[in-house]
Amino acid sequence: MSGEGAEETAATTEDETAERSETGADRRKPVVVVVEPETPGNVGTIARAMKNFGLTDLKLVDPPELKEDGEAYGFAGHAREDVLPNADEVTFDEVVANYHTVGTTAITGEDDRSHERFPFKTPVELRESLKTVDAPTAIVFGREGRGLNNEELSRLDEVCSIPADEDYPVLNLGQAATVLLYELRDLTVGETQLPDTEVTRAPENDVERFHDFFDDFLASTGQRDHVREKNALLMRRLMGRAHPTEREIHTLLGTFRKANTKLEHADRLAAKYDEPPYPRDP
Repeated sequence: MSGEGAEETAATTEDETAERSETGADRRKPVVVVVEPETPGNVGTIARAMKNFGLTDLKLVDPPELKEDGEAYGFAGHAREDVLPNADEVTFDEVVANYHTVGTTAITGEDDRSHERFPFKTPVELRESLKTVDAPTAIVFGREGRGLNNEELSRLDEVCSIPADEDYPVLNLGQAATVLLYELRDLTVGETQLPDTEVTRAPENDVERFHDFFDDFLASTGQRDHVREKNALLMRRLMGRAHPTEREIHTLLGTFRKANTKLEHADRLAAKYDEPPYPRDP
């Protein structure tokens, strides 16, 4: 192969790789399918949840009429601008034929004798599973009153159920979609409105200074040695679990520095005027 031809082939390969890389995240974003929704308001609520969590592709199987001045658009929020008007009407067969499908259900099989509804994943388990699926995926919700039936579930690839109180595990359709899409947000949302929550633990020398100040505080309050040792250990365990930030530990250092200074001053005044020291344990 000539050098020019090799360069063209290499460039084409790089372009294809870049395209796959750019669209990989989009391919992992599932479409949302609602089978025979009965209430336009629930369709609007689902569209709004999709907008909240970075999804845009809504597909409806035998939906009711969705009027622009009706309940669906009223419940959709900003999703009325794109998600809802761009929703596609499809058949159940088309969904099964073109997507890796996840059916949702409130009622599950308790063991492997119920093949239609068992095994099932929780939303968190589904999120981790879908991270490995590089294929068009559809999250399929059923009817408000009856959900997906066993025949429909048997044609889908996976089953997901939201853990809830066993006395009343059935969520409203819009609520169920919101909960599930929230749990899948790592697959659908690059950034959120929340700031970075990663924190850095305070330097260990500052943490040790705090423990020294706390020991001085315990001594100034006149606690017996064995009580002081126990309290100091409890504080060390507490701080070990808390992973305080630098700002938090400096705030505590300032507080205990002032407390120790006042206790020392009180002891000096008591000695000067021959008064009882700070109350101590009998």
